[in-house]
Amino acid sequence: MNILQILPELNVGGVGVETLELAGYLVRRGHKSVVVSSGGTLVEKLERAGSKHYALSMHKKSPLSIIWVIPKLIRIIRQEDIEIVHARSRGSAWSAFFASFLTNRVFITTCHAYYSNHFASRVIGWAKYVICPSQIIANHMNRNFKIPVQRLRLVQRGVDLDKFEFIAPQKKIADIFKIGIIGRLSRIKGHICLLQALVRVKLRIRNFPFKLWIIGDASAGNQDYKQELITLVKKFGLSDNVEFLGTRQDIPALLAELNLLVFASVRHEASARPIIEAQAGGVPVIATRVGGVIDIVDDNLTGILVSPSDAEELAQAIIRLMQDKTLAGNLAANARKKVNRNFTLDKMAKSTIGVYKEALAQRRILVIKLSPLEDIVLISVILRAIRKKFPAPDYKISLLINKPFQELMFNCPYIDELIVSEADSTDKGIMHMLRLSQELRRKNFDISIDFQNNHKSQLLAFFAAISLRYGFKRKFWFLLNRVIPCEAVNEAPLKQQSRLIEELGIDTQDYSLELWPGKEDEEFTERFLSGHWVAKNQLLVGINVSAGRRWQTKAWPQSYILRLCEELALRDIRVVFTGAPEDSAAMSEIMDLLKKAKPIIACGRTSLNQLVSLIKRCGVFISPDSAPLHIAASTRVPYIGLFGPTDPQRYPAFGRYKGIVLYKNISCSPCYKKACKSKACMYAITPQEVL
Repeated sequence: MNILQILPELNVGGVGVETLELAGYLVRRGHKSVVVSSGGTLVEKLERAGSKHYALSMHKKSPLSIIWVIPKLIRIIRQEDIEIVHARSRGSAWSAFFASFLTNRVFITTCHAYYSNHFASRVIGWAKYVICPSQIIANHMNRNFKIPVQRLRLVQRGVDLDKFEFIAPQKKIADIFKIGIIGRLSRIKGHICLLQALVRVKLRIRNFPFKLWIIGDASAGNQDYKQELITLVKKFGLSDNVEFLGTRQDIPALLAELNLLVFASVRHEASARPIIEAQAGGVPVIATRVGGVIDIVDDNLTGILVSPSDAEELAQAIIRLMQDKTLAGNLAANARKKVNRNFTLDKMAKSTIGVYKEALAQRRILVIKLSPLEDIVLISVILRAIRKKFPAPDYKISLLINKPFQELMFNCPYIDELIVSEADSTDKGIMHMLRLSQELRRKNFDISIDFQNNHKSQLLAFFAAISLRYGFKRKFWFLLNRVIPCEAVNEAPLKQQSRLIEELGIDTQDYSLELWPGKEDEEFTERFLSGHWVAKNQLLVGINVSAGRRWQTKAWPQSYILRLCEELALRDIRVVFTGAPEDSAAMSEIMDLLKKAKPIIACGRTSLNQLVSLIKRCGVFISPDSAPLHIAASTRVPYIGLFGPTDPQRYPAFGRYKGIVLYKNISCSPCYKKACKSKACMYAITPQEVL
């Protein structure tokens, strides 16, 4: 694999050291490692380990700086043939996200801090997988950033045990008890609370000399805080007890001299590398009960936990370990065993590489088909072909569909997930689209296949940050990056859809339609028909009475339906009328004229899957060009299709199905008009011909 890690700077500290160690591990395992940062003291070590480094201004967080870096990152990604882009901070994640999106590379992030949920932090959650170094961070990203647990990966920090010699506390014999605090000089690290605790320690055990090493330095923006600490040391009378060591790269050597490490952070931390390093070296630890610390330190077993910002509780814990060497030895021994089990470099690196491999192996595909209903029925052909090409579990297929049609796909065996667009008449605007695109972005799809092909679907795929976006050259086609030319306007939908998936190497050979009503739908049908005194051996003919309010021109004349029903009744055949709820009134008129025929009205009285089950019960189904005609074909029921203003050639004979299409090729047909005074094309199909 070719891996690019991106971080603000490559200096001593948790993020920098972890990047360095992972890069070396990758190289030793035969992978290519590339790191981009603004530079730092660890660059030389990185390059000696066999990794390549590019210096860019990744430490700058202004929008202009982020934009300026993106094309440079794109060049590096293409030049180094990068497969995984791994961002390790919020600022660098913005540039990394857009660079990986524009180059169709897999984007991974690590959440190295307990980020507040504001817009600048949300880019962390846009990755395919978010690596969390502790369970509390994983919970935080799931609960507050709404990242699905399926996209969170727990990889605890690890250290190179070869660098840390375990020295039991009992073996460290010195005149001065040495306490250490390691980390950048920042108010959240709790230095002031530690100094307040040491004042109490000094007052209570006067004959016990100690020294505090403050290891780490302040950033350019935190120099005032450093000066405040220096002033407090003098004010508290600790000048002889406190030493500022600054930034150090010899942490293992310093730990070998320490008798105690204090981790005094006052806010949640993602993890705590200094604690793990101290435990690896046999140094007892006192830590505040914050963030990922509780994953590392078991109170009174592998360390002592205290409340944050509580100087009195911290002082008592320090005194306790100063005076009880047996306790110190037990804590250190237990902690080293836990580090050996859970916090090694080998385990961390293997887990991270496992995330990389999983991200490359598993692809998420989004199929977009929002409407109309007849095309939803046809999509079964395409979904079956996609699943055959992209089998589970390496590929996850999701279908985006409008809420009214979702029921048809509840039992579809070719998809892993059904995503429902909740838009209604009051919510069809930009806000709904933005909410839906945000939901799709959280799911982190790799490929979108757009069978809707309108401006809404193309915008959705783009704003969902899907790397490969397939669709036709229509509307906002420039938002796609896999564009298929359009053919004739009246191209058959299945042929059109097949051309689109050919771009993914899929050859659609089986055009048979499918639908999947459940057992409960079949039970409903039996109850419904029994309620109309239908015997099990009764021959039924279904007649769909309309093609919807928008297509009055497709409807077969009501007088013709009446005459056909009379003829069928003479042959002891009962008729089931299907249609929309608004068709019920017209059917009531027919009922009054066909009392002897005893027709059954199901208009508006079934769900979609119940309609499928009802049509399956028919011996023959008669319908104008409409969704129920496609349903009949999908259920293998012999059908008669009545076509007038639309072209039946757009819907070829549905593969293997038994069906007859009646179409009078008069001079004005097909016209695709939704209004017509004469409706000559539909009047030309006589009841006797249908009979």
